[in-house]
Amino acid sequence: MKDLWNLFITFARIGSLTFGGGYAMLPMIQEEVVKKHNWATDEEVIDYYAIGQSTPGIIAINTATFIGYKLKGVIGGIFATLGMVFPSIVIITIIAIFFEQFQDLKIVQHAFGGIRVVVVALILNAIINMWKKSIKDYIGIIIFSVSFLVVAFLKLSPVAVVITSFVVGLIIQQNRIETPRKGFKDDSK
Repeated sequence: MKDLWNLFITFARIGSLTFGGGYAMLPMIQEEVVKKHNWATDEEVIDYYAIGQSTPGIIAINTATFIGYKLKGVIGGIFATLGMVFPSIVIITIIAIFFEQFQDLKIVQHAFGGIRVVVVALILNAIINMWKKSIKDYIGIIIFSVSFLVVAFLKLSPVAVVITSFVVGLIIQQNRIETPRKGFKDDSK
């Protein structure tokens, strides 16, 4: 029960201290899960992010669920998920009760403006960290560039892009396993 409570408290802390949605929570998840608790490696967390992004729901909640499940099975997934959403439910309920009375105050509008700027910085930090750990060769740069351009300019569904990138990555990895080329490191071993 102590481990389940620890999962709940850890993800409740992340959920209560991070503003700006799922992507803004990723750096804190990385810090807590990898560095502080050693519940997963950097590579595993990046895999959880990828899976969390391609499944329905908020990436941070999905990632919490996967980590909880990895550690303690279904009940661990439930406790981690509840920990992540509990603070939001409480905060949103309190804000909803009082927001209408305070929404027109300049200080409240400026506070939300400041939070938006910080959220952009947190998301940029998550992108840079994931880039460093995910893009390892020119193939990764090509897949990233094409994916970005397709989503940004052609407005194609991110889910379709993630699935296509997954398939392309599998094909490339399978090709590398079967025919390692001279001058390239064989990552399959």
